Amino acid sequence: MTQHTDVVVVGGGQAGLAAGYHLRRRGLDFVILDAGTAPGGSWQHMWDSLHLFSPAEHSSLPGRLMPAQPGETYPDAGHVVDYLADYEKRYDLPVRHGTRVRSVRRDGDRLLVEADSGTWRTRAVISATGTWSRPFLPAVPGRSAFAGRQLHTVNYRCPADFAGQRVIVVGGGNSGAQIAADLALDGRVEATWVTRRPPRFLPDDIDGRALFDVATARRRALDAGRDDTGGVASLGDIVAVPPVRAARDAGLLLARAMFSRLAADGVRWADGSGAAADAVIWCTGFRPSLSHLAPLDLRGPRGRIPTDGTRALPEPRLHLLGYGDWTGPASATLVGVGRTARNAAREVAGLLT
Repeated sequence: MTQHTDVVVVGGGQAGLAAGYHLRRRGLDFVILDAGTAPGGSWQHMWDSLHLFSPAEHSSLPGRLMPAQPGETYPDAGHVVDYLADYEKRYDLPVRHGTRVRSVRRDGDRLLVEADSGTWRTRAVISATGTWSRPFLPAVPGRSAFAGRQLHTVNYRCPADFAGQRVIVVGGGNSGAQIAADLALDGRVEATWVTRRPPRFLPDDIDGRALFDVATARRRALDAGRDDTGGVASLGDIVAVPPVRAARDAGLLLARAMFSRLAADGVRWADGSGAAADAVIWCTGFRPSLSHLAPLDLRGPRGRIPTDGTRALPEPRLHLLGYGDWTGPASATLVGVGRTARNAAREVAGLLT
């Protein structure tokens, strides 16, 4: 049986909920299809020690301030999950959990959204699937030869899982620094942090709110035809959250250059030196999860769907929300996604009138 609605939002994490908030305010009929079986999006799957970069009041979705977490300046992931679950309930958003979207196809003047539990015929789609379900692993020589355990950021939980082991943490971004610090401060793990270039820590007083302001200023400059300010990348790569600062200041967060290959028992550098390892944790980022859009054949020559803001240029009935600066400054963050969600809802409403 095919169901009908004005808008289908694919993904029920922070971006999907922000879209739902603004679609509701505009009086549109919509449904949010979410593959997760419970509220909270990717925040349900973060490692145990993860905290936000910003205080709660600067980490909120539109319409509802995140309450402070008692005893914490920077809320942890569990607090975010509780906030998103409450947000979904507070605004009575029509989220259908446990509904994985398989494909989006054209069907005359409508789009056909095919999910594992049914089909929706709709006038517009907002894709808000994020990146967590598509971790990126680099093609490093010898990766298949390594006899130890290999995992990505998405699989890491806590240092206790690696007690007494030698662990290589690969990646010079926030997840790499935070996981390396988590292991180093624990004291039961022999951790080696490896990065492609020397780590660049942001000033200690920079948090997520400041990063959002910097990203927004860059986007406004580019939109106005002014010189590129460089945005967040001009400041550094790693937010110095308290555990990272503690490990850095204790001399426990010293990065080695990237190794050239893996061997059965560990890693090898180009100069012939090596290090034994029981596990390698790849903190090497993610790619947008967009396989459900493949039937629309929208990708450009470099594999990216061309957009104007959040609107897909080859298919104006499709909007892409929450995938990072590509679809709006800081749109992959809690505080940043609200603005682009509002713009997407406004454009969708204009398309349907």
